[in-house]
Amino acid sequence: MKQFKQDFLWGASTSAYQVEGAYGEDDKGLSVQDVKAVLPGTPDFKVASDHYHHFKEDIALMAEMGFKTYRFSIAWTRIIPDGDGAINPKGIEFYSKLIDECLKYKIEPLITMYHFDLPFELEKKGGWSNRKTIDAFLKYAKVLFEEFGTRVKYWLTINEENMMILHGAAIGTVNGSAAEVQKILYQQNHHMLIAQALTMKLLHKMVVGAKIGPAPNISYVYPKTCKPEDILAMQNFTAIRNWLYLDMAVYGRYNTVAWNFMEKTGITPAIEAGDMEVLKDAKPDFIAFNYYATATVADGSAIFEDDESGDQQISIGMKGFYAGSKNEYLQKTQFGWEVDPEGFRITLREIYDRYHLPLIVTENGLGAYDEVNENGEIIDDYRIEYLQKHIMQAKLAVDDGVELLGYCPWSAIDLISTHQGFVKRYGFIYVNRTEDDLKDMKRLKKKSFYWYKKVIASNGEDLTNNK
Repeated sequence: MKQFKQDFLWGASTSAYQVEGAYGEDDKGLSVQDVKAVLPGTPDFKVASDHYHHFKEDIALMAEMGFKTYRFSIAWTRIIPDGDGAINPKGIEFYSKLIDECLKYKIEPLITMYHFDLPFELEKKGGWSNRKTIDAFLKYAKVLFEEFGTRVKYWLTINEENMMILHGAAIGTVNGSAAEVQKILYQQNHHMLIAQALTMKLLHKMVVGAKIGPAPNISYVYPKTCKPEDILAMQNFTAIRNWLYLDMAVYGRYNTVAWNFMEKTGITPAIEAGDMEVLKDAKPDFIAFNYYATATVADGSAIFEDDESGDQQISIGMKGFYAGSKNEYLQKTQFGWEVDPEGFRITLREIYDRYHLPLIVTENGLGAYDEVNENGEIIDDYRIEYLQKHIMQAKLAVDDGVELLGYCPWSAIDLISTHQGFVKRYGFIYVNRTEDDLKDMKRLKKKSFYWYKKVIASNGEDLTNNK
């Protein structure tokens, strides 16, 4: 079998609002995540994992695991508190220190520019529905490239733009009837795509040798059966969920099936003169993507109303286009997400064959109820098993010919899940707090910490787990 490249970027991921805390410190502005209502029983993001005050300790633990990269996001509101005004030197200082701390251990920073946390002051002015937000994002991008460009090689534009559109009510702040929300979201999507294209071009102009790409959440879609109507539903959902975003990022055009869906539902965005030229002019260097599971769909003609429930990995359906379906061949996590390691290989092959750009996995992981035993240990064999199987399938994809640059599971340390709070843990590093009790925020190494250290040291050759 082909092996992972010697410079393969082993690491893990976090996002600013889910891990940093310190939400009101050092002149940071409010984001939409700071002000949105949280679900009953789940904590807000004011403290999170307190990475803001523990970053040196956390980076040292990542270095102990042998990380080659750390994928984290920068909070727009730490850099420009109101999104479009004065630059905050304290925000620049924090991320400068964080980047330097990574580089001290020879860990490449892999920076997400925007991870769900739009500045609230921009949201009050219309958010991504307002075309001026494109200019605000470019201003923010220019500051990042000026301040950090000489030290950061790898950039991600917008995390899971497709999830913000498909599940905007859950992730963002959009409210209203289903039809109104969809019209708003697909217009916002058009503006985000323009901002992304201009940002990719700006980086290439400002920083020689730097690389940038999109970071959607991609899932291969299975048809429920080989019935032709199910195959059509699969094509519909694949286009709406996946190719709309990557066809635009790579080719600068709207996917035909996805555009047809927007036309038939009356939600096509307003496109101004010059927009499509801007979109065609952007050239990503790679594709980053988040993968948790595949999706399965059936004929959508029997659906009478769209169901707005579901989340990133649970699809319900859109009338006339597809109906979400369970996959009887797959197991589920404690939180109801299907587990499909083989689907990971299928997804890697599908993306690479379609776009022929290098790939990097920026999220993949298992959320679970981790517990500290009487010996102070966290024995998370279930997480190790999940990651073992997915890394093995990534290796098989490489053997198939896929050019894979790196693997960054979710998450480096425990953080607040967008939907389930702190009880849903993903990290290699346990953070000693609960939903409502901050305790001492002590960092504890899970069993998966030591396992992943061995995986990295062997460049993915030793995946064994000594139980």
